[in-house]
Amino acid sequence: MQEHHFNIAYREYAPNELPDEVVTLFQHAKAALKDAYSPYSKFRVACAIRLVNDEIVTGTNQENAAYPAGICAEGIALGACASLHPNVGAKELFITIASDAFQVEQIAAPCGICRQQLLEFETRFKTPISVWLGIEGKPVIRLASVKDLLPLAFTKSDLL
Repeated sequence: MQEHHFNIAYREYAPNELPDEVVTLFQHAKAALKDAYSPYSKFRVACAIRLVNDEIVTGTNQENAAYPAGICAEGIALGACASLHPNVGAKELFITIASDAFQVEQIAAPCGICRQQLLEFETRFKTPISVWLGIEGKPVIRLASVKDLLPLAFTKSDLL
């Protein structure tokens, strides 16, 4: 038997250390939070994606009474990107969260389904997508690629 480890590198930034382009992306994500529909969980999620053509597209979570059948912010943002800019890849995205029921104290990473969807988008355009995770007034983390969120990923190459 051999034991192996995954090492995932990420950078942590103080809010005042963020590059201007990332601040703008964060602002788009924060502004989109108001459009989240989360009457059941009271947990709002927004995702802002900067495409390689510098367009910014946002998405928010949308819940429904069949609770697990809601749609995550990342999936909605990716769908909007694919619909509005079908042949344009992404270079970075910012995910932020808020709650109507409690004080959010730490960042949240995408769920497993969203990680798979984000990886498919990254793989499709053969360009790494930087992932920024942050909330207002707290340190922000950056992963260089969606691949960092999903070790041992199932991709198109597994189907060949």
